[in-house]
Amino acid sequence: MAPEFVYPEPDRTSSDPGLFGPNSITWQMHADPACGIGGVRALLLQALHPRAMAGLAANSDYEAQAWGRLFRTAQYIAVITYGTTDEAERAAARVRGIHRKLKIDEPDLLMWVHYGFVDSMLTTYQRTVGLSPELSDQYVAEQREAARLIGLDPADAPSTVAELTDYLDSVKPELRATAEAREGARFILLPPMRSDIKYLTPAVPAWAGLAATAFALQPRWARAMYGGPVVGVALAGVPRIADLQATIAAKAWRQSLLALPDSIRRGPVLAAAEERLGLLNR
Repeated sequence: MAPEFVYPEPDRTSSDPGLFGPNSITWQMHADPACGIGGVRALLLQALHPRAMAGLAANSDYEAQAWGRLFRTAQYIAVITYGTTDEAERAAARVRGIHRKLKIDEPDLLMWVHYGFVDSMLTTYQRTVGLSPELSDQYVAEQREAARLIGLDPADAPSTVAELTDYLDSVKPELRATAEAREGARFILLPPMRSDIKYLTPAVPAWAGLAATAFALQPRWARAMYGGPVVGVALAGVPRIADLQATIAAKAWRQSLLALPDSIRRGPVLAAAEERLGLLNR
């Protein structure tokens, strides 16, 4: 089901810690399975910007590549977080090219993409693991480097949680769940699967449960924009789900993901970074 790794084999020999390094809160957070749930939340939240979603719908075939988009997004986050500086810059150049192709390389659209990612990662981690206000601000500040990578002036990106909130207040009047957004959400929440996986494994209900949890972790205003069922009866009540229920469900999913073997849960880029920086035996 997963595509081949879309970036070169990760560097295991350089001493370069990359753009963030092991002492950053970014390094810590992105290694946690909570951020896998946050990544799905980000895609759902980002879809609520009509012009950004229109560009994606008009210039890509995400319906046929739902899984590919999810895996490529996860791989990109891993490379810019744990890869060497050169690996991160090369991956970012590739993503900027994709954004140009999708016609979402305008600064205001890129800022919304950046916001959706940072807010989703931070909120999901706060609600499932916990993070102090000081470290929350540190994460937002560190992510200005991620803003630079996608083509923004980092000085324009939020540097604190309060600035994230101010940005959302300024852009919220533009947001709505268009037909393209709802269709995009449907493919994220219930992407197509091969028949053998669909009928011979528990992949469909497992993914549907995790994705519904990511949907429920969105702010209430975002769930309300999507309105009623997004993928049939499975999400009929999710827009009205209590925030506490969503948090409990996310914590349960995080514990389930923590039970996966390290080789699956942590991924090859983080493993390579730990090897090249001599962190494996610490």
